[in-house]
Amino acid sequence: MALQPKRVKFRKQQRGWMGGIATRGSSIAFGDFALKALDRGNLTGIQIEAARVALTRHVKRGGKVWLRVFPDHSYTKKPAETRMGKGKGAPEYYIVKVKPGRIIFEMGGIPEQLAKSALRLCAHKIPFRTKFVRRTEV
Repeated sequence: MALQPKRVKFRKQQRGWMGGIATRGSSIAFGDFALKALDRGNLTGIQIEAARVALTRHVKRGGKVWLRVFPDHSYTKKPAETRMGKGKGAPEYYIVKVKPGRIIFEMGGIPEQLAKSALRLCAHKIPFRTKFVRRTEV
């Protein structure tokens, strides 16, 4: 099942505007290696889960993985072939708005070469450009 909040104060949210760069969550806090966003975009709970599964399978459940983002913003859609008006659509799924510089995944307890290859597989599941970073670089 995709990541989503257990309960929310309001069911529907506006899309909003996502400018600037990430100030919070832009440095490695837990592990030794991380996957950092270079572009801005939306990341769904399904995409996060697919990336996490690819990551843990590649390291054969070795080391430790930290997920630094959580989808808490509802994304609504109207049904196909629906006329204009009649209100806002129903919530379809949840997203996290990612800005450039945001750390998405962190890893620790494994060699750098294994972490690099695992995070590369993980990056293929994410819909924007990312880069591999070490603790010393950030």
